[in-house]
Amino acid sequence: MGEVWVPVVCPCCASRTGGGTCPVCFWTDDGQGDADAEVVRGGPNGDMSLADARLNFAVYGASHPRYQEMVRPAHPDERP
Repeated sequence: MGEVWVPVVCPCCASRTGGGTCPVCFWTDDGQGDADAEVVRGGPNGDMSLADARLNFAVYGASHPRYQEMVRPAHPDERP
């Protein structure tokens, strides 16, 4: 039997985009989740906490307003 691919869900926008930097919200998955969503880790997401990125996505459609021109809508098979 073949392996079953389970898509990785973006912790910011919940789209199933496979990990890495999400093309739907531009959050880079660094392993942060609900347990430490308020923590600013630095790294690929700079001075942004996951909680702030989620709020920005709800308001601006991107993890940070500066990324609004870089994101795209989720494809039908990526939607939460």
